[in-house]
Amino acid sequence: MAHPNPDHNDTSPINPIPPVILFLFLAMVTAELIFSLGEREIIGGPAAVGWRLAYIQQFAFSGEIFDWMIENNRWPAEQLLRTVTFPFIHSTFIHAAIGSVIFLALGKMVGDAYGTVAAVLFFFVPSALGAVAFALLTESAAPLMGAFPAIYGFVGAYTFLLWVKLGAAGQRQIRAFSLIGFLMLIQLIFGALYGTSPTWVADLAAFVIGLAMAPLLAPGGMARVIAALRRD
Repeated sequence: MAHPNPDHNDTSPINPIPPVILFLFLAMVTAELIFSLGEREIIGGPAAVGWRLAYIQQFAFSGEIFDWMIENNRWPAEQLLRTVTFPFIHSTFIHAAIGSVIFLALGKMVGDAYGTVAAVLFFFVPSALGAVAFALLTESAAPLMGAFPAIYGFVGAYTFLLWVKLGAAGQRQIRAFSLIGFLMLIQLIFGALYGTSPTWVADLAAFVIGLAMAPLLAPGGMARVIAALRRD
């Protein structure tokens, strides 16, 4: 009687999503589900209609508040917390749906390639520093919210992986930047159609930070960079 191969049975056709990525995704989705149900008064009653606005006021990043902190050299913890809470708050259901789906796809790739700790750093550090860039480089009074700065941090991490892969294959490494170019083009088109938003500053800054972090966090990252530069 033939015995099944245990190694074959343990192989799943679908690679699991890294737990930390799934946790961050569920945090976004849960927040949006509560806001959406509240706006329809399915939960919370009439008062729930204002839940989204209340959380935006409390947890979204404010460039004006950050400017005030710099000017007065005062750094209240509840205001600094905004740099890490704003990715979980979205302005609309569509904003949350698009952001969370893209985040899940890119987050899985980054989590698989870099590991759990690096994935968490790629989520929080580029988005936080992107928010700081947004405050310093724009005069916008609008709050910054949503997962897109964190997504662009992941894009930076993914771009580095692609850059290394293309270099190893002897192909043109400039192609690694096609994704960020495409995303910036889409933002330009939407800006032309619906009005320009300065949030692109946070997105682009987060991309640059993610790209800069990638060689430090990738397994054998700096060695790969040196090897690629020597090949060039």
